[in-house]
Amino acid sequence: TMAKKVVLGGGISGLSATYYLLKTSQNITLIEGSHRLGGWIKSSVNSDNSAQEQSDVEGNQLENTLSLVEELGLSDKILPIKRTHPAATNRMIYVNKELHLLPSSLTSLLVTKAPFSKPLINALFQDLKTPQQIANDESIHSFVERRLGKEIADYAITALIRGICAGDAKEISVKFLMKSLFEAEQAHGSILKGMVKNSFKGGASKNRNVSQLLKKSQDEKWNIWSLKGGMEVLPQTLEGAIRKRGGEILLNNPCKEISFENNKVIFKVGQITHEANHVISALPASKLATLVRAQHPQLSQELSAIPTVSVAVVNLQYKGKHLKNEAFGFLVPSTEKIPILGIIYDSCCFSNGDNTVLTVMMGGKWFKEYLGSCPTPESVLKIAVAQVGDILKITEPPEKHCVTIMRDCIPQYVLGHHDRVARIKSYLRKHNLPLSVVGASYDGVGINDVILSARRAVETLQGTII
Repeated sequence: TMAKKVVLGGGISGLSATYYLLKTSQNITLIEGSHRLGGWIKSSVNSDNSAQEQSDVEGNQLENTLSLVEELGLSDKILPIKRTHPAATNRMIYVNKELHLLPSSLTSLLVTKAPFSKPLINALFQDLKTPQQIANDESIHSFVERRLGKEIADYAITALIRGICAGDAKEISVKFLMKSLFEAEQAHGSILKGMVKNSFKGGASKNRNVSQLLKKSQDEKWNIWSLKGGMEVLPQTLEGAIRKRGGEILLNNPCKEISFENNKVIFKVGQITHEANHVISALPASKLATLVRAQHPQLSQELSAIPTVSVAVVNLQYKGKHLKNEAFGFLVPSTEKIPILGIIYDSCCFSNGDNTVLTVMMGGKWFKEYLGSCPTPESVLKIAVAQVGDILKITEPPEKHCVTIMRDCIPQYVLGHHDRVARIKSYLRKHNLPLSVVGASYDGVGINDVILSARRAVETLQGTII
């Protein structure tokens, strides 16, 4: 028989892994516990088909996602936001009960702008005169406070971390977001010196065949993109491509236990025992931890030590145009002590007729504190609408709303996370286990990160570049 490979978990990372495996192998089965694929990606599509979520554009990961989008034939469905668009240039923070525009140009770094008490350029002088501190890891708040000052750490960094992973910057590792800056200090004594030295090393080697879509995104200077019909189009299209290539997909099949015998993977799904030559887990780390606990307690312990937070997302639509600033939206630093993490101005990103469309993000590390242990959609909606009234002065009730409470949806890369992931991967190698781990628990929480993580795992497994 052909070597059988199984992917556990049908979120975007599991779908991507399955898709990449089918490029060089047959006999691939994707097993999903719930009734649907796509994991956390669910689009709330409005009447005019604009999606209420988007993907931020960064580096290599993006390059990989765009070439996948192109391969899947979705190029013409892309909705880009260009770098000059107000949604790209204007990002705000809410401090001392006011909205403040974050600097987006070099000149704005030279003047003092509230809520900061000094020009931001001063942070670079602080970096140059701050002594080097040798460490293996540090919280992102502590790193930024030491090198760039308390205000940037308190206002900008806590807000940013809340926006990206709904976490607490005092707990999240600097390597989550600023690995290169941290390494610059470790190697050269300061961020600035490190960046200057690295800039002389020359750019990365130019990629052989840049995808057309990537070229277009660079020429047109995209900052953010989404898909017509919502991001959910991506998992749906991946599913179609997998079925077309002969991949098997099993829904409503939660895996109960995994064990390894003679280089084979044995796993129980419902009452049935399956066997495979290799398994790629695209499950959350805590879920995988319970499956391997019986046979590999030490591995299980490491996996279950990766914490997650729950998030509530409220989509609101108001009749008429109510926003005073055209912007991407605003984030709220943890110093503010209010029950939301931030609001995205969807109708500024993608036009929406004569409506104001907002996405209110809530919870995360502060879920229980502000929303309670078991909030109802009604109670969450009430808090969101009250905050919109308070901050944006929209007092009329929304015409449409949608509340989504996502339990344990975002992994937190706390201090020591990178070492823990290295230990998990080295355990798999040392015990020669036919298991790969992909997904948001390990190497990045964004859509682009998990797609790239899936691709790399498959390339490592197949021993070939795809």
